[in-house]
Amino acid sequence: MEVKITHLDHVKFAIQSRSHSIICDQPAENGGEDSGMTPPELLLASLGSCAGFYAVQYLKTRNLDDRGVEVSVTADKLKQPVRLGNFRVRVVCPLPLSEDQTEGLMRSVHHCLIHNTLLAPPEIEIELAIAEAAVPHS
Repeated sequence: MEVKITHLDHVKFAIQSRSHSIICDQPAENGGEDSGMTPPELLLASLGSCAGFYAVQYLKTRNLDDRGVEVSVTADKLKQPVRLGNFRVRVVCPLPLSEDQTEGLMRSVHHCLIHNTLLAPPEIEIELAIAEAAVPHS
């Protein structure tokens, strides 16, 4: 998987993956134009949409109505180091389920790739590619 992020202006970035693109920006109070979600909001969106995907897949494979599934995700901003924590994922299933189905849906949502990534933090390598300074011509 790969995404490419390009600075547009101020604190606005274009994010591209395959044939899709989204804008990431900051609210006005952080110097942005509020034309897109912030990076932390994108992280919550990734977690929530992944959980929703697994919930819907569980319902579909059991021929249960998957319409109306909703997910909300919240997190707290923590300090030292600054990060997100205390994530809460709420999956709303609009149809009644048996106890076994409820347990199955919970197991399915726990298979979310993003959820599991956050539970076992990956190694992150940061590489800087710095342009070389122009050499003046004599």
